[in-house]
Amino acid sequence: MLVLRLAIYEPNGTRTGVLPYPLGLQVAQPLNDVPALRLTFSAAAGTQLAGGPCEVGVEWSDDDGQTWTEAYDGRFVSIKRRSELADRAAVQALELPGYVWLLRKMLLYLGSADLVDGKRPFLSATPGSILQTMLQEGQARGVLPELDWDFSPTLDSGGLAWAKVLTIYYEPGIDALTMLINLAEQGVLDFRMTGRTLQVFNADSMLNRNLTTLDPAVDLRLGREVVEAPDEGTWEDTANAVLVTGDQGIAQQWVDAGNPSPWGRWEIHVGQGGVSDPVTMGVLAQATLARSAREKVQRTRGLLLGPQARFAPWRDFRPGDTLSAPGEAGLQQALRVRQVTVTRDDKGVLGGSVVLHDRFLDRAVRLARRTQGILGGSTASGGTGARPAPPAPAPRTPAAPTGLVVDADAYLDEHGYARGLVVATWGAVTQDIGGVALDPDGYELFARRDVPGQPWFLLAATQAGDTDAARGPLPVGESWAFKVRAVYLGKKSAFSSVVTVAIPDDPDAPPTPSTPGLESRLGVVHVAWDGLGSLGEGMPADFSHVIVEMQDPLAPGWAPVGTLPAAGALVVPGLPYGSDRDFRLISVDHSGNTSAASAVATIAAVQLVSGDAAASSIQTGHLAANAVTADKIAAGQVTAAKLEAVMTLTTRLVAGDPGAARVELNAGGLEAFDAGGMQTVDISSTGQVSIVGSLASGVAGDRVLINPPGSPFPEIRFIPSSATTNYSKIYSNALTYPGEATMVMESGVNTGGTAVTQVVHAASEYRVWVLRPSDHAQRGAYLRLDEGQALLGWTHPTNGTQQLRISEASTSHLGRWTHASNSNAGLIMFEATVTRGATYYVVSWPATMASTPHMVWSARVGAAAPFAQAPTDLHLYTRNTVNAQFYSPTAAASGTPPTITFTIWAWRPA
Repeated sequence: MLVLRLAIYEPNGTRTGVLPYPLGLQVAQPLNDVPALRLTFSAAAGTQLAGGPCEVGVEWSDDDGQTWTEAYDGRFVSIKRRSELADRAAVQALELPGYVWLLRKMLLYLGSADLVDGKRPFLSATPGSILQTMLQEGQARGVLPELDWDFSPTLDSGGLAWAKVLTIYYEPGIDALTMLINLAEQGVLDFRMTGRTLQVFNADSMLNRNLTTLDPAVDLRLGREVVEAPDEGTWEDTANAVLVTGDQGIAQQWVDAGNPSPWGRWEIHVGQGGVSDPVTMGVLAQATLARSAREKVQRTRGLLLGPQARFAPWRDFRPGDTLSAPGEAGLQQALRVRQVTVTRDDKGVLGGSVVLHDRFLDRAVRLARRTQGILGGSTASGGTGARPAPPAPAPRTPAAPTGLVVDADAYLDEHGYARGLVVATWGAVTQDIGGVALDPDGYELFARRDVPGQPWFLLAATQAGDTDAARGPLPVGESWAFKVRAVYLGKKSAFSSVVTVAIPDDPDAPPTPSTPGLESRLGVVHVAWDGLGSLGEGMPADFSHVIVEMQDPLAPGWAPVGTLPAAGALVVPGLPYGSDRDFRLISVDHSGNTSAASAVATIAAVQLVSGDAAASSIQTGHLAANAVTADKIAAGQVTAAKLEAVMTLTTRLVAGDPGAARVELNAGGLEAFDAGGMQTVDISSTGQVSIVGSLASGVAGDRVLINPPGSPFPEIRFIPSSATTNYSKIYSNALTYPGEATMVMESGVNTGGTAVTQVVHAASEYRVWVLRPSDHAQRGAYLRLDEGQALLGWTHPTNGTQQLRISEASTSHLGRWTHASNSNAGLIMFEATVTRGATYYVVSWPATMASTPHMVWSARVGAAAPFAQAPTDLHLYTRNTVNAQFYSPTAAASGTPPTITFTIWAWRPA
């Protein structure tokens, strides 16, 4: 059974003894935060703590006090106390923060390097290098001399190489604790204290143990360890639409119809300067919608740590671990420990609680960390802090950037397929190659596949002061190389060192499917799925299908029997009647990640009638034409004796060298070979034709060229005689959607060199768009149809987008809306500010309508913000093809009727 005691130490000094047991004790240890110890003592027992500052170590034993161990994050500093002199019992209360709190008293100084925009740079530095630099400098000034750490610039406290390298800027004066928690919140590291030793690990490594895979697994059970199980849930943060605003007035909205909407559309906003790339904005929107996908539930499980408890904190689990505990509806599920609290009452009874996150809430934390990293909250925000450069007679060459760091991540595109996003950060250039100060006009980030001979291309160009860029999409599962250079008055610096990163695939498995529904009808089993997860949640955007597996419970061994791409049913025939079969489902996403198996359902096939088909009951007349196919004929049953031979070729006819270049007619067909003996033409007797190389309908004039040299895809070109290099083509591209053959039709370039039209036929998408020939960026009208929506619009790289979107959920419009200025106007939307006439407020239509329209309107007082509420008795009096008239008795009786602004939708009836 677990027991506790409190050891007392001099500040940064030696152990002086063990404290008497307090009246009450509570130890709270959150993951990646400052722990706290709360104690209540009688005056006599608390004299050792009341005497002045000291340290307290929380120690535990599970062998009746034979051996004692100080808990991780179990060292506390006595710096705050509270007492009540009028209390006759003279009870004292003390609140002790963890030893890591002392890092608040160590500050970052200026250092020897030049500041950038008033901030101290750490370029291409590991978390260990950043923290050790600050700790060593602080101890050199005499701060926290007894603090120790067991990580280095190259290895974390677990002996693993640092997973991330950062280019980051901190303002002098920031304290070490704030820096440590900031790095943890960005998903860079996890930390804890062991006595006075700071331990820092790669994020989600040593402090993310999965205890459910142990034998035995760590599982907290109701009635054994768990005595209370309150859940605190909130829908406040759910949303199904997000508006992302970035630089240069760019704003885009994303909607996820799969998110819950009990009250209809709920919206949320993400605003961030420095973001203008549509892919980056999409990743931010996707992460926000994923975090807002369902009710957030924090589960607190009260613990009783008596002799009946099989598992106890510190000995068996600690913050960051994943264990099994009562979850939704009391069912055991894997949950991550976010905080451990241990208590001891005045009778010596140990208890406590654990705060647990389920898979969804823990993923929300990771998504928040990803968003924090993309937004670059810790990178330089612009400016250099250098002295103004003196006038120069000519542009100068800036120095090459240093400190390039590239972080790669995966996100899901609009079709649910994983794509790569890179976030690059580098150090600001503050001088030219001669050491004279300058401020670059911007930077150019280049990239290429990390394959010898691949060309470099410009991935992003930033403005002055911007030393980071986020770009995508890039293909996952590939290595890419990056380099950056500075630009000043047209002069370009040398490139930075090349950084290579691997673009990761989507690592998140889809939800576990719900339990399959089973039914036996007509002698077969129907396996049905409702399309939901085990917790009633919808499937994510990257969901591909569920695998239906079956086993004989008497001879266990699961085997797939089919798949379901969505909610529906699978028919499983050929099962023995009356014998049980188990069925379960496993969900799979487009990246191949698989979920845990669903709960198992069992059923037996029921025989349709006694003997579904009697022997010799099927006669020739009962067979339909083409009913007997090749797969129904046993091998060897159709022999030569059954067929009439027309001609037998027992030799071959050869034109050319029989062992080299030749044309040959043999029993297999017509074949041709080159001088090296490689077959180039094969026309088989079965009608199959294979030709190696290109096939052209002519050598000049209007012609068709199949499989042209140098094309990376199977391609057909249509070449006019008037423009042999400006041709149209059809090709099949397997890279757009991996695993699919996407057909692409592309026109030639127009005479102005400004446009080319492309038609894309994919398995789940049809697209027609006008592109810019130089880089195939959208530059004109487009039509796009897929399983979830239809888009019709016009876009331009710099002139914005006009778009009409039609989906199952709604029809929406993006851009500006105008209407015809004559009687053909069918729908008009406008605002009008009018004053009352003799009797009515008269709002004239912008165009005369061919018939009296229907309308929806709202009104408010005033011509500009701030507006006031319109009179409550304002109502529509009449309308016609020219105007609408409104009347308010209150306004009519007023000596100074208010000016009213009307917002109107009007449309012609059918």
